[in-house]
Amino acid sequence: MDQEIYDFLVRHLKSVQENDISAYHETTAADLTLYEWWVTPNRIDGLPFHEFMMTSNSERGTVFGADVKQKAETRFDLSNLYIQRYGDTAIASYTLLISTALPDGVQVVAHNESRVMVKQAGQWKVVHVHKSPSWPAPHVQPK
Repeated sequence: MDQEIYDFLVRHLKSVQENDISAYHETTAADLTLYEWWVTPNRIDGLPFHEFMMTSNSERGTVFGADVKQKAETRFDLSNLYIQRYGDTAIASYTLLISTALPDGVQVVAHNESRVMVKQAGQWKVVHVHKSPSWPAPHVQPK
């Protein structure tokens, strides 16, 4: 495993989980593109989408990815992590598991992710994210 990329990826994901907009900016390119299947079937461009979400979550005391209405202890794990590095470009693919401690037990949500990272001016930045369901979804759109 490429430890440099792994450490960067964990730092980036923690910035989102902890609603840390400053660290998010340090680890994310301004021209970010992403697909988040549960939000919209279209590509989302730039940082404002996550900035708004993270600010809103921080004000409510909740975390990104957890289906909760109040503050709760949350962790993430990267299942089946695979890192491919090609010079100043790296791709990480994995199943993101987000576990949240709720009064009636732990809730785990999962989805598949790929994150593309590029080293720019000596610093790694996430430039593209693609998420998909981690369960069998119909190949043909329902009528």
